[in-house]
Amino acid sequence: MTYRVGVIGHTDRGNYGHGLDHVWLEMPETEIVAVADAHETGRAKTMTQLDVSSGFADYRKMLDEARPDIVSICPRWLDQHRDMVVAAAERGIHIYMEKPLCRTLAEADEMVAHCEARNVKLAIAFQTRYSPTLSVIRNMIEEGQIGKLLELRGRGKEDRRGGGEDLWVLGSHIMNLMHFLGGETNWCSATVLENGRPITSDEVQPGAEGIGPLAGDQLNAMYGMDDGVNGYFGSHRETSAGGLSRFGLQIFGSRGVIELTTGYVPQAQFLSDPSWSPGRSGKTWVQITSAGVGQPEPLAGQNNETGNVVACRDLIAAIEEDRQPEANIYEARQSVEMIAAVFESHRVGGAPVTFPLATRENPLTLL
Repeated sequence: MTYRVGVIGHTDRGNYGHGLDHVWLEMPETEIVAVADAHETGRAKTMTQLDVSSGFADYRKMLDEARPDIVSICPRWLDQHRDMVVAAAERGIHIYMEKPLCRTLAEADEMVAHCEARNVKLAIAFQTRYSPTLSVIRNMIEEGQIGKLLELRGRGKEDRRGGGEDLWVLGSHIMNLMHFLGGETNWCSATVLENGRPITSDEVQPGAEGIGPLAGDQLNAMYGMDDGVNGYFGSHRETSAGGLSRFGLQIFGSRGVIELTTGYVPQAQFLSDPSWSPGRSGKTWVQITSAGVGQPEPLAGQNNETGNVVACRDLIAAIEEDRQPEANIYEARQSVEMIAAVFESHRVGGAPVTFPLATRENPLTLL
């Protein structure tokens, strides 16, 4: 079977995400049948790039007339995601989409309900979830190579977006990895600061990329997870330096540490050291690859474009096998919930808030 694919973008309002339009050109089992983009010039350009003759200004009209089996929801801007997902789900069309899922848990709940009603499969572009390296790391943890899992520590890119925007845009990847490796999140306690002071309603402004109400140039969050594991996430604006970034996840166990970046072929390394310090033990870091600890990387040269292909093939398999994709709508909603919990805990004075969150709207609207 050849799957018919529709592509939804929006030039100058999130564009086509990180390659979610042309991924289908790498898959002979799919055919792009139409492009929707409200921006006329951008639509024409994308139609040429994808070699598609059918274009629409209104994505709903595209869904009705082109009748794709799968739709790629490409824009990065979050304010469009809920409506696009609901429109596709109502028509029984399966979905591959850009992260983060949406702006609020209320929107996420609606999206889940519509997908469940028509048994629509939704996969989200968390490319790291499809990396063979992540499977190696999970096996190492389950086999006890780092001892008892104790802590997960994540940080954003901490560039000009540091703080609240970093949490939404880059933190969504880290939250997904924390949940995947650390288990269910039970509570969150957090503080959000602007210029060194706790944010109030005075600091809340419309966020970039359609995020919605946003505030904070610094934040610190702690999560209580299954089996006594603690998770941490922090971001502080403009504290990256020299072109280097702390963006990624550190995994601490009683016998060692793993460091992991993001992407289909992430950088990863293992320190077999209970003190977590090469300076104390004299031990050295060992590379982790998709082939295992200390092995050469057979996927060298591949990137997130490959990750998109793997994710889309998993989506097709999920459709045919009637199962959830690896990075599915429930995983996507969990990431949004972990993000929202940071602002909800701050709103209630830094006290722990429990999962599932009772507040389903953006907590910053309630400050």
